[in-house]
Amino acid sequence: MRLLNRLTRLLALGAVACTIQACSTVHFYEQAMLGQLEIWRRTRPVEEVIADPQTTPFIRERLRLLTTARDFAQAELALPDHGSYHSYADLERSYVVWNVFAAPKLSLQPVSSCFPIAGCLDYRGFFSPEAARQRAEQLKAEGYDVFSGGVVAYSTLGWLNDPILNTYLHWEKARLVETLFHELAHQRLYVEDDSRFNESFATAVARAGLRRWNEKHAENAQLEVADKARENTLIALILETREDLAELYASSLPETEKLADKQRYFAEMQTRYAAVKAAWQDDKSFDSWMSGEWNNARIMAVATYNDFVPAFERLLRESDNDFELFFRVVTALGALPPAERTACLNALLEDENPAPCVASLAPRKPQALTQVDE
Repeated sequence: MRLLNRLTRLLALGAVACTIQACSTVHFYEQAMLGQLEIWRRTRPVEEVIADPQTTPFIRERLRLLTTARDFAQAELALPDHGSYHSYADLERSYVVWNVFAAPKLSLQPVSSCFPIAGCLDYRGFFSPEAARQRAEQLKAEGYDVFSGGVVAYSTLGWLNDPILNTYLHWEKARLVETLFHELAHQRLYVEDDSRFNESFATAVARAGLRRWNEKHAENAQLEVADKARENTLIALILETREDLAELYASSLPETEKLADKQRYFAEMQTRYAAVKAAWQDDKSFDSWMSGEWNNARIMAVATYNDFVPAFERLLRESDNDFELFFRVVTALGALPPAERTACLNALLEDENPAPCVASLAPRKPQALTQVDE
C-alpha cells in the first residue's frame, strides 16, 4: 500500500504540472504510469525466484551475485538499502525504457525535460519505443540533432523499490555489479536540474565501488573488468571531439562553415577510432557503440555520464577513500548554487590552482566533517 501511495503521488504531481504548464503531454504521463505498473506487476521477491525450480542456473547465479553486491554496497560503500533490488522483474524485452536526447544543430546545450520530483533532465525517457520514436521525430522536425536508444537500467531514485531487471542480467559480472552501485548512488544523492552532476557522480561511485569490491575479494571473488581500458580510451576520444566542437560553435565562423566543420570533426573521430582499433588487433567489440550517425545530441549523451567523473574521483581520494566522508563533501558541493557548483567541478578537473571551494570541500582534517555537516 505504501508503494501504491507513492506511485499515485508521483503521477498526481505529474498531472498537476501538466495542467499548470498547459502542456500537451498527458500521454507521456499515461505511458509512464502504465510502464511503472507493468514493472510492478512482474516483480517477484529475489528469494522466491532463486528458490523456484523453473529458474535457470544462470539467472539464479546472477541474482545471488547482485544480492551480495547490494549488501556489500551498504556495508562497504555507505550506499543506502531502502528496499530496492530485493526483487526481480522479467519484462520479457531487451530494454526497460527508451531515452531521447536532443540539442541544437550548433550547440552542445541539451534540450531539457522537466518533471516533478526528478527536476529537469537532459533527456526524456519512455516506456514505449513508439512514443520515443514519435518524440524523436518531433524534435527532428523542429530542427534539432536527436539521439534515441534503448536503456537497460532504470531508477525511481528511491521513491519506489526498484527491482533487478532481466534487461541487464546478461552483462559481464563486473559491469553488472557496477550498474547496481551506480543506481544506488542516485538514491544516496540526487541534485535537481543537474544531469551531468548526478550521472558523473554515480559513475565515479560505481567505478570506485568495483575497485573496492576487488580489493575486498582479492583471493577468490574478483570480477574481471573486461575492455574497461579500451572503453575509457573511446570515452576520452569522444570527449575530446566534444571540446573541439565547443570551440567551433563559440567561434565567429559563418553558420555554413560551422556545419561543414562539424561533420568533419565527427569524421575525424571515426578515423581516429579506426586507428585505435587497429592497435587492438582490429577488435570489433566496440564497433556497434561507435557506428551510426554522430551528432550533438549523441555526443552530449556520452558526456552527461562522464564529464565530471575525474573531479569526483579526486574528491574521493582527498577524502582518503572514505565513502561516508566523501558523500558528506559531495552533498555540500551539490548544495552550492548551480554556477558555483559547476565552477568547483571544473576546478577539480585541473591539476593546479583549484578554486577556493575545492579546499573548503575536500576535508583533510577531522574537524572538516563538522564544517560540512553544518
